[in-house]
Order: sequence, then C-alpha cells, then structure tokens
Amino acid sequence: MPQLRIKGIEAEKILSISKELVDELTEIVECPRDYFTIECIDTTSIFDGEFVETYPFVEVAWFDRGQKVQDRVAKIIATYINQLGVQDVEIAFVVFKENSYYENGKIVFTLPQESS
Repeated sequence: MPQLRIKGIEAEKILSISKELVDELTEIVECPRDYFTIECIDTTSIFDGEFVETYPFVEVAWFDRGQKVQDRVAKIIATYINQLGVQDVEIAFVVFKENSYYENGKIVFTLPQESS
C-alpha cells in the first residue's frame, strides 16, 4: 500500500536504488514488498515565466503507522536519495483514512462500530 510518488529526480536514478530501498522499507513498515509502488512523475516546473528544474520531492501515501515508523521511513528515503547525488529532498506523508479507501468500488477496511 505505501505509494512513493517522486518528482524532480530522473527515473533511471530511482530505478538504481528501488530494490534496496523497498527491501529496507519492507522491514520497517512490516508489510509485503508487493504492497509498495514507486512512481516517477515527469514534471515541468515554472517560476517567474521561466522553465526551472523541479525540486526533488517524494510523497508517501499510506495508512498511518505512527510517528516513529514515519520518521524512520523519511530518513531511509532521504538517505537513498542522497546517495544519488541529490543533496536536498523534501518528503511529505499523505495518510489515507481506512473508511475512505476503496478497491473496485468496495470499501477495503471497516472501522469498529461505536457503542451507544
């Protein structure tokens, strides 16, 4: 389920770290490796009427796993990105709500019913 959406870094560079990155993330997040997806998004950035280089940015979309796990995931992603010669990278987490996540039109997770 964790989805990494990466902008501002060449896909070939991400490809070179993808296996090892997911290997480490799988251990920390404690989910099967086939739950992970990595998207390299080709983006055109514009500033003041000019084309500019896109700032390296990683968005991690997932279900909340707590602050400690999130901090570790951010550090690992930054470490791997830095190994590519990218000195600065921003990482943001987007958290899905269980009752807002559907597969094929059907809700995947159901929350416990509140007792009255």
